[in-house]
Amino acid sequence: MAEIKKRELFGTDGIRGRANEYPMTSEIALALGRALAFHFKGEGRHRRILIGKDTRRSGYMLEMALASGITSMGVDVLLVGPMPTPAVAFLTHGMRAEAGVMVSASHNSFQDNGMKVFDHSGFKLEDREERKIESLMFSDLLTHHRPSPEKLGKAFRVEEARGRYIEFLKGTFPKEQRLDGLKIVVDCAHGAAYQVAPTVFDELGADLNSMGVSPNGLNINETGVVLPDLIKKRVIETKADLGIALDGDADRVLFVDEKGNLIDGDAIIAVLGAELLEQGILKDGVVVATVMSNIALEKYLDRRGGKVIRTQVGDRYLVEIMREKGYLFGGESSGHLIFRQYSTTGDGILAALQLLALMRTKGKRLSELVSDYSPCPQVMKNVPVKERRVLEQIPSLMEKIHHLERDLGKEGRLLVRYSGTEPLVRIMIEGWDAKRIESMAQDLASSVARELS
Repeated sequence: MAEIKKRELFGTDGIRGRANEYPMTSEIALALGRALAFHFKGEGRHRRILIGKDTRRSGYMLEMALASGITSMGVDVLLVGPMPTPAVAFLTHGMRAEAGVMVSASHNSFQDNGMKVFDHSGFKLEDREERKIESLMFSDLLTHHRPSPEKLGKAFRVEEARGRYIEFLKGTFPKEQRLDGLKIVVDCAHGAAYQVAPTVFDELGADLNSMGVSPNGLNINETGVVLPDLIKKRVIETKADLGIALDGDADRVLFVDEKGNLIDGDAIIAVLGAELLEQGILKDGVVVATVMSNIALEKYLDRRGGKVIRTQVGDRYLVEIMREKGYLFGGESSGHLIFRQYSTTGDGILAALQLLALMRTKGKRLSELVSDYSPCPQVMKNVPVKERRVLEQIPSLMEKIHHLERDLGKEGRLLVRYSGTEPLVRIMIEGWDAKRIESMAQDLASSVARELS
């Protein structure tokens, strides 16, 4: 275990890195499994931790190492195999497990992997609890609490897990409605939803055209949210009513209308938020979004009597404020949509069902549904970096940022931040003059590259 030296393993969405390189190694997975088992076991009680994964080849390695660590501490393991991240959250709570782990790097390519942890209620862990678990991973304490051979844990494969989740999803769709006559393209990104998503839409009656459903361990995210041009082309070719693009672990979703236009998360948050406002469901008329969401979302909901509260980037931060304040709906422009009346985390398939239900209720096509939502021009740049210096401690860079903010004034927004999962600085500039903000973003990206690349 000499490899385990570094602290602060957890980022904004669990532990993530290149597979079979620190920290995404079997040694770290083993240590995490042991720490989770100890942290959630309690005194004198035999409990269970659930493990799911996406379709990456490295998932076998990490799944088995986690299971070994957990069982070595006297806790049983429930293995559900390839399953969407929101399914792991749902099943962890529904099967009364003490915790759940999803082995996935979400939208990243197959070379990466990750481990996301859920508590017994199906919520991602708070920072404070993650720090406790990290401390346990590096502690000698676990060595002194090894159970005797007869008290070791066991591992069970849960064959009915997929069926449980499918029935839950269908239960969120209005019972009086079906998808008969609706031509849908669903792209599962060769990822965790490759069996679940087609089954759900097919059983609800859709005329279904599936793509990204042949995972081989190496092709995850070669279609789906990351490469939406493929589903746009398929929608046009098949004359479909809409396309549904998921990412590798199916917690994100983007849509393509019948004309082949990509519809992002903000547009969907706008139309679904407006519907929930009309129904009087939203507490204080609030929709929760992140700092990355388009300013047009605020204007759209404000005209309808609602308001937007923003958080930092990451669906876990949306959920935290939603739990704290009792808000029921929120999301990210990237496609994480959270319906707190149904789920504890972002769920791409569930979000698609809610949008389809609205289309059926209103009798409108997707292009018609979003026709009065007009986003403010927004430019995003991702700059690869070699180090993560504190941005505020780089005078030349801060001077550039402040200068651009003054130029934008009240008619735009600028955001510069490190990615929580990749070695990137993300730049977002928003303003009504598209050419001007593109030039600004490129100028700022060059400055960031000079300082950090």
